Amino acid sequence: MDRVRPHEEPVSLEISGCSKEDARIVFDTLCACFESDRGPEEVPQQLHESRPMVWLGTFEVTDAHECPPPARLSSSVEADAQGGYWAIERLRTTLDSLFAVRDLSSASGDQERELHVRLETR
Repeated sequence: MDRVRPHEEPVSLEISGCSKEDARIVFDTLCACFESDRGPEEVPQQLHESRPMVWLGTFEVTDAHECPPPARLSSSVEADAQGGYWAIERLRTTLDSLFAVRDLSSASGDQERELHVRLETR
């Protein structure tokens, strides 16, 4: 019998430090890999000219789909992820297969783990 995870494994992801176009590339790529609360019509918007923007999404990483290679990023993207240990590991493995990933920091709690990385085009 196949082992199934007893519950969903969501990861919340914050993207910042980049253009709305690069944020969209990261979200579109991850939406192709995992179920998400972001619909295809949800395009990152730049709401303020000078204030930094943060874009949010939640990804259900239990079942991964085939991930297409991402479009080229124009600059680096900072991503902060929070979730359970298994879910963060799964997300990290997927990010490693799609982008050049540099660890900025991580923190581990009782049930949750945080990951702060910089993504760049491979």
